[in-house]
Amino acid sequence: MQILKPIRQRFRTVLEKLLDDPALVESSLERIVPSRDPSLADYQANIAMPLQKVLGKPPLEIAQSVVSGLDLSDICQSVSIAGAGYINLRLSPSWLAAQLEAAYRDEHLAVTKVDAPKTIVIDYSSPNVAKPMHVGHIRSTVIGAAIAHVLRFLGHKVITDNHLGDWGTQFGMIIYGYKNFCDQEAYKKHPVAELSRIYRKVQAISGYQESLAQTPKLEQAVEFARKRVEQVQTKLAAAPADKKIAKELATAERQVTTAIEELQSNHKKIEESQQDTLLMAESDTHPAIYEKVLAETAALHHGDIGNLKLWNEFLPNCRQEIDTIYRRLNVQFDHWYGESFYHEMLGAVVEDLFAKNLAVQSDGALCVFLDGFDSPMIVRKQDGAYLYATTDIATAMFREREFSPDISLYVVDHRQSDHFKKLFAVLEKIGLGHTDFRHISFGTVMGTDGKPFKTRSGSTVGLESMLDEAVARAMEVVCNPERLTGVGIQMEDQEKEQIAQVVGLGAIKYADLAHNRTSDYVFDMDKMVRLEGNTSAYIQYSYARIRSILRKAQEKGYDPSGWADSSLQLTEPSELALALHLVRFEEMLHQSMQEYTPNLITEYLYDLAKLFSSFYDQCSVLSASNANEVSSRLKLSSVVAKTLRVGLDLLGIGVVERM
Repeated sequence: MQILKPIRQRFRTVLEKLLDDPALVESSLERIVPSRDPSLADYQANIAMPLQKVLGKPPLEIAQSVVSGLDLSDICQSVSIAGAGYINLRLSPSWLAAQLEAAYRDEHLAVTKVDAPKTIVIDYSSPNVAKPMHVGHIRSTVIGAAIAHVLRFLGHKVITDNHLGDWGTQFGMIIYGYKNFCDQEAYKKHPVAELSRIYRKVQAISGYQESLAQTPKLEQAVEFARKRVEQVQTKLAAAPADKKIAKELATAERQVTTAIEELQSNHKKIEESQQDTLLMAESDTHPAIYEKVLAETAALHHGDIGNLKLWNEFLPNCRQEIDTIYRRLNVQFDHWYGESFYHEMLGAVVEDLFAKNLAVQSDGALCVFLDGFDSPMIVRKQDGAYLYATTDIATAMFREREFSPDISLYVVDHRQSDHFKKLFAVLEKIGLGHTDFRHISFGTVMGTDGKPFKTRSGSTVGLESMLDEAVARAMEVVCNPERLTGVGIQMEDQEKEQIAQVVGLGAIKYADLAHNRTSDYVFDMDKMVRLEGNTSAYIQYSYARIRSILRKAQEKGYDPSGWADSSLQLTEPSELALALHLVRFEEMLHQSMQEYTPNLITEYLYDLAKLFSSFYDQCSVLSASNANEVSSRLKLSSVVAKTLRVGLDLLGIGVVERM
């Protein structure tokens, strides 16, 4: 079900006769787009004006030449020229009806598969399994899953991989914590909760000790920055009109401010830690704890029997915990290759980099120096330990051998941008330049206070508790007795719970996906579960409303087989607007995958729900003037419902039959 493709193909036939340069033909075709003013046209071709210098003719004459050779009689109701040479296209109602007939009869909505499917690996979610999933994991998980769904729907071969953090320093922290702080009774009852507790304890002690160690360095940085300001002030006093020195002074002053803020932040962390008397006692008892954690990590990586036994004991419990979250979110992966899977490959990777003269010794570490970067990518530390970068290189090389991807997507937050730029540069150097590596970055989940979303105590919000709250809020909003009585619906508790689950979890996903992924967004549960505005609940309600209409139609004797065989009649403006939007579904999906922005799908679905509401207000369905008109509008409503359901499904969001 495409619009632009057949229209552009007809234009191509004409343009290839006018233009010798294929590149000009392609650029001209890109100027055929949806009209910004629906009152003038459905689509518009602004191709004449850019070609006036090439063809040496006025735009109006070029437009007339194009239109005279153009045959769109089966697609367009009218083709006209406006202004200085705009070509306006109004689609034929009968053509729109034919497209909707195809969509009605096809569970895939007549969306065609891509001509040249690609193999695409998507790396997303990737939690640290040593601790419960938290709100920070939601964006990678739902964005990655949505991208995977859409690309598969369009016909690409998609391979999803959950690159678990199951081997690094975090397990050194847990092993040390287990040996020194574990409450065995608590561990037996709730192993993951206890492992999380001791992980946080070791992390807190380590953080306090690190802050103490950092203080002299930060104080030196402040002193250095202040001296730099004094030096520049002296230079400016000698040449007060020198704008370059004035800019240099402004930069130096900002550096002082930044250095002071970092020092103050460090002091605050120390002061907060020192208020915890138990933490202070434990810090005294466990000095240099991070070095001990690294020793436990190294022992694990070198095959220490005791640490490996603990790791093998911890991992299944941790995996089970995150599996529970994925089942609730209905998120699946093709592979779960964690960091531990690649550990035995890292030595060979480093040796290969060294043999190819890509990695060199620097201050005892092995580094890859890259043009355009201030610092190298370290692939082996002084003590012989490997880093995340080494694992990421091994991962890309493994995926190349196993999957031969055309595109490899990493759905990871924006703070890792510099790391991925370096990684992709290294991968190109080792011969993987044929793969299109992309960092699909995303912003931060913010609280209503404008700061990264935290609990009132300042800790990171657990993902499971957040999902529980969303379901509870959905129950309050959608399934409260007063509302159900008002809309004349009676429900058993089981149905209410099922609806609350679908609406609540959908609200979390939709709120995330509705924002451009590169932007931060404010997490506001009250707004997420509303039945009005751009929310999944509003779209789910629109779907349920249509399903109710279709059920009432059957109760009145309108058999679905009857309206299935009826022909669509698109005569009213609201019918035509709805039909045009429906036919643009495939076009929108392709557009959303150009830069991997699922928010275009949420915008489309929200607009579709609003257009249906307008259509329903203006065009009676069950009380239309005749049976044919009723059947036509029931069929049109059916296509809307199917499109809403399929669109939400691509986002990983369910629907319910009534709300």
